[in-house]
Amino acid sequence: QPTKLCSQLASCQSRLAVSLLRQSFSLSAPMAEYHLSAQLHGHEDDVRGICICGDVGVATSSRDKTVRFWTQHPEKKREYVLSKTLVGHSSFVGPMVWAPPSDRFPEGAIVSGGMDTLVLLWNLHTGEVVGTMKGHTSQVTGLAIDDNGDIISSSMDCTLRRWRDGNAVEVWEAHKVAVQTVLKLPSGELFTGSSDSTIKLWKGRTCLHTFSGHADTVRCLAQMPGMGILSASHDGTIKLWALTGQPLLEMIGHTSLVYSVDAHSSGLIASGSEDRSVKIWKDGICVQSIEHPGCIWDAKFLDNGDVVTACSDGVVRIWTTDNNRFCSDEELATYTDIISQYTLTRKTVGGLKLMDLPGVEALQVQGNNDGQTLIVREGDNGVAYSWNSKELKWDKIGEVVDGPGDAAQGQVYDGAHYDFGKLISL
Repeated sequence: QPTKLCSQLASCQSRLAVSLLRQSFSLSAPMAEYHLSAQLHGHEDDVRGICICGDVGVATSSRDKTVRFWTQHPEKKREYVLSKTLVGHSSFVGPMVWAPPSDRFPEGAIVSGGMDTLVLLWNLHTGEVVGTMKGHTSQVTGLAIDDNGDIISSSMDCTLRRWRDGNAVEVWEAHKVAVQTVLKLPSGELFTGSSDSTIKLWKGRTCLHTFSGHADTVRCLAQMPGMGILSASHDGTIKLWALTGQPLLEMIGHTSLVYSVDAHSSGLIASGSEDRSVKIWKDGICVQSIEHPGCIWDAKFLDNGDVVTACSDGVVRIWTTDNNRFCSDEELATYTDIISQYTLTRKTVGGLKLMDLPGVEALQVQGNNDGQTLIVREGDNGVAYSWNSKELKWDKIGEVVDGPGDAAQGQVYDGAHYDFGKLISL
């Protein structure tokens, strides 16, 4: 049975690659940590997507309906400047793909897809739309360019479309529910990820194989050089698959939906999540978690190993391990303060918003009855006190923390529910 034998051989080769990867990591020096390098301000709403345009620049898409193209500062190499703002979509823009320079596009081109159901082709030299592809009936979710220049798009309308010279030359239902992403490998394989929690491998309009293993929507796919493909899922995990469909590694660490995943030639993996973090993975282990003031819609590696992140606060950030490209101490202090303030506004203790709690000055007011409980904000924590009517003072009970389960099942304090059982003993 040649087919079965080939499949087994491919599986063995993929597992050998994983083994070699592990050995290379174990022999390598400890990985340097990523630090903030630059912040790109310009978008007016969530940054939804990132497209690395070779060594030409970086394109970003946003809920503000624009695509923005950034190039390196001519003198300050760690900084980027806004080169062009591409205006043409009527709703928020998501996926993008870059077409390298050609006779038609000496500076390259960008293809973008939006919630407006359109696929637009942009001339980077002029910043103008030179192609509008209409046909999808719902949001465009993924884009790829084939070797012959065809554009392939995926959509929430469950279809894949192949565009040639602006016309749809192929349309087919790829999944029974929304297609969330499409990936074309240099070796020719075409993959789709869907809200049905599966990944499909295609040859033309024929599905060759269905990868099953995720428990929720497959949101993003990326190539893992020399090994297979990566998938990011709403189930909170990232998986590495052999091209034959065998799951090779599972990366667990995010605490919410994972929206993006990307890999670098060094073997490092970056993932972005609703949990406001970008995680850096090495050999399937999270080696660093980078906190942001908002959810991470996308994260991509530059060739030099730097990581670009797209955040819901409207800012594009670049992170590096090269101390020659670290941002200034002042910029880092400002960013650290933003993270601290954002965390405070979002933090809950025992089901209560930390910022809604009274300060320690509330302890200066006497209680109404013995055993009355009062929760106050002390720094970044919520602390519970009990009124001692005999000694006329508030006795500290302990710090209130969130825990598993529904906080609404706890008791009520000032109209809100909290759980007395989640106290840290003093």
